[in-house]
Amino acid sequence: MAVGTHIRTYFNGTWHEGNPAVIHAADHGAWLGSTVFDGARWFDGMAPDLAAHCARVNRSAEALMLRPTVGTEEMVAIVREGLQGFAPDEAVYIRPMYWGIHGDATAIVPQPEETGFAVCLEAIPMAKSDASATLTRTRFRRPVLEDAVVNAKAGCLYPNNARMLTEARAKGFANALVADALGNVAETATANIFMVRDSEVFTPIPNGTFLAGITRARHIDNMKREGMTVHETVLSFADFEAADEVFMTGNMSKVTPVTRFDDVHYQVGPVARRVREMYWDWARSAG
Repeated sequence: MAVGTHIRTYFNGTWHEGNPAVIHAADHGAWLGSTVFDGARWFDGMAPDLAAHCARVNRSAEALMLRPTVGTEEMVAIVREGLQGFAPDEAVYIRPMYWGIHGDATAIVPQPEETGFAVCLEAIPMAKSDASATLTRTRFRRPVLEDAVVNAKAGCLYPNNARMLTEARAKGFANALVADALGNVAETATANIFMVRDSEVFTPIPNGTFLAGITRARHIDNMKREGMTVHETVLSFADFEAADEVFMTGNMSKVTPVTRFDDVHYQVGPVARRVREMYWDWARSAG
């Protein structure tokens, strides 16, 4: 799925302009869903936490029983080489990915002797600094490890997210605030979630039902360095209804304030603004 129009793809040891075919119809990933990916960002000449994203895609591959074939340092070098084909003012979404090629005798279990690998670089603008979102409940929930590979950034998890988004949009909202199997808030359909009450920050504690994102961790570290109080804890929908402000975090947009959750409205608050400022300050300092 191409979102942007300027795409560069690394496959079979070389860079290709555009969106070439990289997977065959009989590949395990094509018909049995053994695909993993990660997403990093390049903007303003910076690629924050690129190595962390490259390392995580290798962990995701292992969680899906795939053999990662490209080390973190090599993958970072491949990405940086590919970024040279973009203009300095382009913002790029960086997607390294693996997929299974062969299955076992039952076809179900991916086999380690050969793994597909590609990197897709796609020019996608960063969200505007004043962008915001609205949230609603969804009847769909995050699975647990016993049900799905929630310890991987796996393509097979995303149809469930798509159901959440489709339901939310049908109700007139941009995104969904999603519960785990026990009914506690886990994340949104596309990003991790934070709330603020009495100037203190709260976010769902990682419980194995959602990926505690790299950007989420970066924000928590930045906030603590700033002297802000951050709680990773169990949160209910009622907690979010009583919040002073709410914001989403993720690699694609970094920080997105929430202005409404069902019938509750919020102002874009000072914490979300400061978290965004701190992220850009950190990214510039990290190079």
